[in-house]
Amino acid sequence: MAKLTKRLPMLPAERALKVIAGRWKAVILYHLFDGPRRLTAVKALMPGITEKVLIQQLREMQEHGLVSREIFAEVPARVEYSATSLGLSLEPILLALCQWGQHHADELDEKHRLADCIIRPRQAQDAQMAN
Repeated sequence: MAKLTKRLPMLPAERALKVIAGRWKAVILYHLFDGPRRLTAVKALMPGITEKVLIQQLREMQEHGLVSREIFAEVPARVEYSATSLGLSLEPILLALCQWGQHHADELDEKHRLADCIIRPRQAQDAQMAN
């Protein structure tokens, strides 16, 4: 893990962006917020990603402590990926980015091109408790 931290930027905001940078990491993590998923289940939710890239992104997120990989002693072996507590701590940040993206599209009259941000039941409860 020491080698990994040497490659990460010193500026905290830059470090955070580097850890979640890439076309797919935030989307993969978003799908893992609901709970553990097998590789094929994550791939099914993201038809535009290749299996090679998905595995690569999951490995990088595992190195950064955002995702854990559990191998079950079954035949055939079953592997599940889940968001760690560190990964789950990004949930409100990713939701805020999603909402900002919607605002940006509104400002540019492009909202019709976007999907909705999905607020998970846990997020809705947390939001109510905060109010």
